[in-house]
Amino acid sequence: MKLNPKQIEKMAKKMGLQTEEIEAEEVIIKTAEKEIVISNPNVARLNMMGQESFQITGEISERESGVPEEDVKTVAEQTGVSEEEAKQALEETNGDLAEAILKLKKNK
Repeated sequence: MKLNPKQIEKMAKKMGLQTEEIEAEEVIIKTAEKEIVISNPNVARLNMMGQESFQITGEISERESGVPEEDVKTVAEQTGVSEEEAKQALEETNGDLAEAILKLKKNK
């Protein structure tokens, strides 16, 4: 049995469910350990009796979250600062090693 989208939308409205399509290019869910990246997503915002939720489908991949430890060590060694300072500089420069090193050397 096939339902057409208009019938589904009509039934959802009867149940108090409001939906809104959101045009998104990419959705990223960040955790402490990794980032879940959803490319070419279909995103719908659902509101049922004041409770909002999102339904997301698409191509899923994962990547490490944060700044690579190797980059932190390189910046710390090159500039003579602590690893925490090196990590902060890398975060501020979106992971750009050269820019982080120059920034830290300039501040000395």
